[in-house]
Amino acid sequence: MGELFPDLGPETPVISGVAHDRTESLVTICGVRNEPGMAARVFERFAKAGVNVDMIVQAGASTGTADISFTVPSTSIDAVRSVLEGSRNDLGYREYDIDTEVGKVAVVGVGMKTHSGLAAKFFAALSDKKINVLMISTSEIRIAALVPIAQLDDAVRALHTAYGIDATQVEAVVYGGTGR
Repeated sequence: MGELFPDLGPETPVISGVAHDRTESLVTICGVRNEPGMAARVFERFAKAGVNVDMIVQAGASTGTADISFTVPSTSIDAVRSVLEGSRNDLGYREYDIDTEVGKVAVVGVGMKTHSGLAAKFFAALSDKKINVLMISTSEIRIAALVPIAQLDDAVRALHTAYGIDATQVEAVVYGGTGR
């Protein structure tokens, strides 16, 4: 009898595409108490307001406080401000900042977990174009970075070139209904 989930060996490292999003904004809440439950309190308020949150980073300081940064759809900025202003006393944060001049770029594919060098190539490609990375998010099938919106198109082109997936054909071929 074989294993339920046999080891099929390492995946072939294939970056199948580059995706980007111009509709996100970066929110940073500075100086919240660095204690258990604080992130839950923060994100429960946004959930109740119907705000979708994507990338999240928390950085703690030796002062007992933390900064929490996350991205939201730009269409949610008014709701974000309302939540933050209405929760200032309860959350006890020092200040907040909203940056609407950001964009997300990502490479997607298989092999992220089992092959070294894919992330290095991602960040080297952006560095070579002098593109500053504001936030990073990864998964088993994706490496994503938040970058200044003015450099988003350059980031997309740099990653296409770095992974050898520059377009050689303008039109996509779609085989409707055939499963191909």
